Amino acid sequence: MSRTFIEPYLFFDGRCEEAIEFYRTAAGAEVLMQLRFKDNPEPATQPGMPPDTENKIMHSTLRIGESTFHASDGRCQGQANFAGFSLSLTVPDGAEADRVFTALAEGGAVLMPLSKTFWSPKFGMLTDRFGVGWMIAVAS
Repeated sequence: MSRTFIEPYLFFDGRCEEAIEFYRTAAGAEVLMQLRFKDNPEPATQPGMPPDTENKIMHSTLRIGESTFHASDGRCQGQANFAGFSLSLTVPDGAEADRVFTALAEGGAVLMPLSKTFWSPKFGMLTDRFGVGWMIAVAS
């Protein structure tokens, strides 16, 4: 039986390896798969790609908890734009919410500090150092 699902795909425009290491530490991300541009069995020069991008990440798959997402260096132009969405991360308890929120906020911006809401014992919003929006919530 085939499944249908949506997984975010984030393009870090040249900072993907740095982002992966950050998410490993901050949110416990596990790298399931990673390919660099030099690993492409059918190498092709893409118009507009800067020189020396062979070691940049062409495709990666990461897992946080039970969810997966993908990340890439994209076109390596150095201008990642993560507007119009946030990643929503639900954690089991307040201590984990505090830990993950603090780690993801390092070098970023807190938009709404973690606090009690009518739908969650703790909920907060931030933008991380790469410009990715996050909403952290404790499962209620």
